Amino acid sequence: MDEYLKKNRELWNEITPIHARSAFYDVEGFKQGKCALKSIELEELGDVSGNSLLHLQCHFGLDSLSWARRGAIVTGVDFSDEAITQACSLSEETGIKADFVCSNIYDLPDILKDEFDIVFTSYGILTWLPDLKHWAEVIAHFLKPGGTFYMAEFHPIISVFDDSVDCTELKIAYSYFPSSEPLRFEPESDYADPNALVTNPSYEWPHSIGEVVTALSNAGFRIEYIHEFPFCCYKVLPFTEQDEDGLWRLEGDRLPLTFSIRATKPEP
Repeated sequence: MDEYLKKNRELWNEITPIHARSAFYDVEGFKQGKCALKSIELEELGDVSGNSLLHLQCHFGLDSLSWARRGAIVTGVDFSDEAITQACSLSEETGIKADFVCSNIYDLPDILKDEFDIVFTSYGILTWLPDLKHWAEVIAHFLKPGGTFYMAEFHPIISVFDDSVDCTELKIAYSYFPSSEPLRFEPESDYADPNALVTNPSYEWPHSIGEVVTALSNAGFRIEYIHEFPFCCYKVLPFTEQDEDGLWRLEGDRLPLTFSIRATKPEP
């Protein structure tokens, strides 16, 4: 498992500079005041001012710093040292205060000793996690009693379909159900910049909604809600179409493309 995580870290170290200069992430727009957060998490998590917030799998910090701009006291965590270096640089350049820690999630309790009012994570995070039971336990470890865990994520049903560029219809290519061994994907063009050359493969684990909810429940969380949405902030399948609000949908809104979960760590 450590070897898979090492290989994935090499991938993210490779693609972080691609992302930082891409139009997809629009770092220049962020520097000029654009918020990197999406409407779902802004509306559902709400006012974070004055709250300590731990952002797991923060990449190079755009969402973390967006929460800090909204008044949160932010710590971002990512396993890519290239991403953390970029996040620290962006924090310094913009004057937006936030702390950033380089660690994979599973080792984080050995490195970080704080507790937080909010633990947050979003978009494209589950597939990089081999062990959701341990993931949920780490979240519970860092959350204060009465604190809130919130996630917004691509719906796992998306991952079963063929997403090759020439695919024109829903065609099942992968299993929906969890697997102990990851799927290996050979290097190809990067989602943030199709013209960029990527050389490292990725190792990814499928996770069902049931697995996510069970992991959180077993870690002691009280689930407030699970919401499913027929749209996505990113073109996750080649035949999705963008609506007037910039969101991506399947014709007829036939499937969920995004889900969110809000959960609370009970008081003793």
